[in-house]
Amino acid sequence: MRYDEFVGQVRRRGGYADEAEAAVVTQAVLGVLGHRLDEADAEELGCRLPLPMGMWLTGDGGPSVPIGTDEFLQRVGIATGVPPETAETDARAVLRTVAAAVSATELDAVLARLPAGYAALFGQNGDHSDT
Repeated sequence: MRYDEFVGQVRRRGGYADEAEAAVVTQAVLGVLGHRLDEADAEELGCRLPLPMGMWLTGDGGPSVPIGTDEFLQRVGIATGVPPETAETDARAVLRTVAAAVSATELDAVLARLPAGYAALFGQNGDHSDT
């Protein structure tokens, strides 16, 4: 998937005014997700996404932070300057587009390293638990 296609899908899923807004949200969500994944997983997933999204995901290459979905959404909200409810819409728009952009095997590998609540954000079976 090309960058413009990815951002276009995020725009449609999130109902954003334009591609620029969708790109800002995408960068914020991927940056927070990148801090949640370990470096190798972030790099592996980043290789499957269009440039510069892989760089947004790998970010500073710091250590992963084991946070549940509630904390993840709070961090997305802080990064985008919105309340947690809006952050959930933002996260779903981006992560469902990630799920559409990678193979099922690649997505399963990412979800296997995240608590169950993340699956729902990616549009997969799962609940919104904070496990």
